Parts: sequence; structure tokens; C-alpha cells
Amino acid sequence: MSNFSKWALFWTSRALAIYCIVSLSLFVFHKISDGHLGFCKTVLVLIPILVLIATLILAWRWQWIGAALCAATGLLHIAWILLMQSQIPGVARPIEILINDGPAFVIAGLLVLANWLKRVELRPSGVR
Repeated sequence: MSNFSKWALFWTSRALAIYCIVSLSLFVFHKISDGHLGFCKTVLVLIPILVLIATLILAWRWQWIGAALCAATGLLHIAWILLMQSQIPGVARPIEILINDGPAFVIAGLLVLANWLKRVELRPSGVR
């Protein structure tokens, strides 16, 4: 594995996870900025962002935990979408799942998993 491949594998998963968190944050902060939410609903809207930030922090240090948590958060979101009968029409549910959870599984989950599987090769020389 070349040095560029190691660098790209290491940083791509982290950068794309940050991108997913930032893009989701834009939607959340837009919802909050409407001013129609009370304090409790505002806190509930912020919980997914905080969970994703915690997942990224854990994945940065322990890749196997990050891969498992990325998969778990994606599955939880899929379950949430499938259980929301009234807010998302049935035709739009698969599209919603592909747009929101596809990047979480493919980008974050698989790349973090690849980081964990290649952790010995990615570790800088001289570090145990």
C-alpha cells in the first residue's frame, strides 16, 4: 500500500464523516432557526447531531467501534423512517433511506471498517 493510499484511506473516512455531520447540521439548525420549537423539541432535534459527533470522536480513536456505531446509527435511522407512517409518504421512504443512510453506510461505515482492517499498515512507523 503506497503512502498516498494510506493517507487517503485514513483521512477520507474522517473528512466525509465530518461532511455528513455538517450537512445534517445545516438542516437541523434551519429547523431550529424557524423559532417555532420550544426548548424540549430543540434539544430533541439536536440529539442526532450529538450522537454523530460522539460516533466520530470514538471512530477517530477506535475504528472498530466507529464502524459498528456508524452501522448502528444508519440502521436506527432506517427503522425510524420506516416507523414514521404519517410524515414521510411510502414512495419517498426508499429515497430518504438512500440519500440519508447511503453515505453513512458506504462512506463512514465501510471506510472506517477498512481503516480498522488496515490499522497495522496505516500506523506510522515507530508507533506501537
